[in-house]
Amino acid sequence: MQHDPTTAATTGTVALAEIREQPLSVDEVITAVQDPTCGGITVFIGVVRDHDRGQDVSSLDYSVHPTALARLTEVAELVAQRSEAVRVAALHRSGHLEVGDVAVVVAAAAPHRDAAFASCRDLIDTLKAEVPIWKHQHLGDGATEWVGLP
Repeated sequence: MQHDPTTAATTGTVALAEIREQPLSVDEVITAVQDPTCGGITVFIGVVRDHDRGQDVSSLDYSVHPTALARLTEVAELVAQRSEAVRVAALHRSGHLEVGDVAVVVAAAAPHRDAAFASCRDLIDTLKAEVPIWKHQHLGDGATEWVGLP
């Protein structure tokens, strides 16, 4: 979905919902949700960390189910409809990522900060729970493990 900054926002608009192999732009997400009726924009940025559950992580690969983009869009629409957000956006990486790479960026814009915070948290929590994207971690000892499989 492309953001058109010349269009007037209506309540519950999904400004951007994509899964990409290329590095993600936080600025793109912020620009997508900006709206003159909104006084608050909340952004969550998830990055690849160097550990998970007590083990060193050297890198990871995200695998994406063929339905993931449709489900991401549905989740964003659901959150936009059930929240006070005027605009929401979600970008998720796929493929190989190194420690420090941005894995996911979600944002919500709302008239007031409380609604922006609540909508952004709802969006990332629902995305993580319901969008079929799986993490294959490469551990520091050479082992690998899958995270988030059904």
